[in-house]
Amino acid sequence: MAEIVNLNKARKQRERAERMRQAAENRAAFGRSAEERALEAARREAARKLLDGARKE
Repeated sequence: MAEIVNLNKARKQRERAERMRQAAENRAAFGRSAEERALEAARREAARKLLDGARKE
């Protein structure tokens, strides 16, 4: 005999797997640690100060 499958559970499981796959792709594409974000912000701020200090008025 064939196995009985609850279609709602199968649909939800399939959608959950798709969301997990998409989340993994997003983490790979956009994920940065807090340290990396802070370091980038510090570099931007240092560059801004350097440029503002060399500005002629």
